[in-house]
Amino acid sequence: MESSARREEAPLTPREIFERLDRFVIGQDAAKRAVAIAAHNHLKRIQARRMRRQSLIKKSNILLIGPTGSGKTHIARNLADILHVPFTTVDATEYTEAGYYGKDVEVMVSDLLFKANHSVEDTQRGIIFIDEVDKIARRTQGARNGAGSRDIGGEGVQQSLLKLLEGREVHVPMNVTQAWNKSDFVQVDTRDILFICAGTFSDLHDFGDDSARMMGFGADAAGAKKKEKRISTRQLVDFGMMAEFLGRMPVMVQLERLGEPELLRVLTEPPDAITREFKELLSLDDIELEFPESGLREVVRYSVARGLGARGLRSILEHVMSDVMFEAPERRHRQVAVDAEFVKARLSSLDDVELNA
Repeated sequence: MESSARREEAPLTPREIFERLDRFVIGQDAAKRAVAIAAHNHLKRIQARRMRRQSLIKKSNILLIGPTGSGKTHIARNLADILHVPFTTVDATEYTEAGYYGKDVEVMVSDLLFKANHSVEDTQRGIIFIDEVDKIARRTQGARNGAGSRDIGGEGVQQSLLKLLEGREVHVPMNVTQAWNKSDFVQVDTRDILFICAGTFSDLHDFGDDSARMMGFGADAAGAKKKEKRISTRQLVDFGMMAEFLGRMPVMVQLERLGEPELLRVLTEPPDAITREFKELLSLDDIELEFPESGLREVVRYSVARGLGARGLRSILEHVMSDVMFEAPERRHRQVAVDAEFVKARLSSLDDVELNA
């Protein structure tokens, strides 16, 4: 009760949010700082509204841009846990503009309502994470004034999202599985719902110039030293994102590609690290599991070489550990060391397609 009262009196500071994120999210310090500031402003905005005060604080919706496995979803999910608010993840490609077959954008608010146990008050201070927003870029590169062919999965969805991002009272279905049944709905105000959008924008996320794509002796060293180019709003508009959509995402954060040192820390440091999970699982079968650094480095190298990022680490380790997990109940009171030789032997036959599926 005391902690909840404290949150009502004084919102978490950006430093407190950053430090809590830092426990679970490795690297990406600039992104964590930007997200922490936006989250703090979000809390202050909610507090001002609850105190019935007129506030000039605008919504701090966030756009996360970064390659696969750089931690976009991980940051958003942990932020929701830190703020103690309902959280839902949706895929932008599932939605269509109004009047076409597919999900209306209001259904994502309905998802959040379900996660909040149908509490409208809790829903109105929750977080909606919209992934794959780069997939709803304008696909018709014709007239910029909206004329021309319809783009029901791209620009039309961006148009439909504008009212949610800015903040409106919308009618959302109570039952997510029956979104078409408009007779059973509830009114939700999205003014205080924090929207975090994310996308890889892979065509824009390449290195800044041709020097990063050098070939021949010394090319790898030159490419490794080259910083990835910062993506501008103009580039996003040219990519196919509406200026009005980007205008409602005032906090734009670009995440960097994680290198081997960061990925090695991802495997071992966070409280929910996958190596800790495997150790706990096998300890229930009286098996003492060890992860020497040599073995973990092989896992990390495999992930980096294939551009899988942090997301691929679990898939790789699941494959490496499959035989041990299968035989664990029959091999109690043993010690297993997942060293470099162990990992190499099991990755030699692994098909990349299995990990990307």
